[in-house]
Amino acid sequence: MTATPIAAVFVWLGMVLAISFLEAPLRFRAPGVDLSTGLAIGRLVFRGLNLVELVLATTILICVFTGAPYRAAPTALTAATILLVQMCVIRPLLGRRSDRMLAG
Repeated sequence: MTATPIAAVFVWLGMVLAISFLEAPLRFRAPGVDLSTGLAIGRLVFRGLNLVELVLATTILICVFTGAPYRAAPTALTAATILLVQMCVIRPLLGRRSDRMLAG
């Protein structure tokens, strides 16, 4: 049962690193991608990433609380809390900022 949460953590980490440090900066360097298109793509990509992160976090929490060693529980809860803050606070703020940028 411990292989599942470990795999989920590494998949989650890989996705966040790839999207945040590769896809996001490179998106605006692609020929023909203007600011509004780049921001629209970014919203779509990060909405999808957040959905997958939510599934992975739920998987990790279920595994931790149903069979994995309980010493992993604080780390799992911290990661889930950070994800919720990101989804409920940071992403809406960034959405409003991108709306302002698109409006001029």
